[in-house]
Amino acid sequence: MRTYETLLLLSPGLAEETRKQTVDAFCDILDKQGGKVAETDDWGVRNLAYPVSKQTKGHYVRLVYDAPSQAVEELERNIRISDGVFKFLTVKLADKAEPEEA
Repeated sequence: MRTYETLLLLSPGLAEETRKQTVDAFCDILDKQGGKVAETDDWGVRNLAYPVSKQTKGHYVRLVYDAPSQAVEELERNIRISDGVFKFLTVKLADKAEPEEA
């Protein structure tokens, strides 16, 4: 399994409970596909550098996880059909990467 990082950009108008349910659902998908979520960071609402989907602010959530490639594909498929997420980015982290080096 490899280590991946997914940055989610959620609509700032989502209720806190809905946002948590959405992120928990994504974590459950990874667990069901054989992955393991290592870290979940909630960065809060921030201004965007430019409007995205007519939004000028977004709620950032970062997921770091170990998963097989099929789990990442399933996660991204579910993110695309989710209503609250309007942008996301998944990257593969370097093997044995230290947070200070990144």
